[in-house]
Amino acid sequence: MNFKEYIRVVENFPEQGIRFKDISTLLKEGTVYKAAIDSLAEACKGKQVDIVVGPEARGFVVGAPLAYTLGCGFVPVRKPGKLPAATIQASYTLEYGKDALEIHEDAIQPGQKVVIADDLLATGGTISTTIQLIEKLGGQVVGVLFMIELSYLNGREKLANYDVHSLIQY
Repeated sequence: MNFKEYIRVVENFPEQGIRFKDISTLLKEGTVYKAAIDSLAEACKGKQVDIVVGPEARGFVVGAPLAYTLGCGFVPVRKPGKLPAATIQASYTLEYGKDALEIHEDAIQPGQKVVIADDLLATGGTISTTIQLIEKLGGQVVGVLFMIELSYLNGREKLANYDVHSLIQY
């Protein structure tokens, strides 16, 4: 299936010169959404995945149905202050400042095999930070999956030590 046909490109969003890749047009098409999740699940064959991790917020709409399809658990990674129990945190640099992500400190057990799922790979900053959190808890990242990859931003290079799979590349 050509998933790219279902991605809306929004010019000049969120700022002038950006061509935003909108997955909402894919998500609203039930059979296409299912096919996309099934394709990501196919990329997990042979990995014996224990947990799928999805970074806030679009990683939830990719990761949760992927976990359901694989028959394993789902763990959200969130911005600071959004998770109710004890967390660990990792910071990362943005173009104009810093940000951070958190995960519950009991979300991943040492040795668990983890797949990270998100909507988009751009520069790799969010995913690298998510990997730091998982590995700090003793998890083993066995795959990093995306619906879309903006290959011209070279995010894959930041993830060179991991098995990266994307459905669509721009």
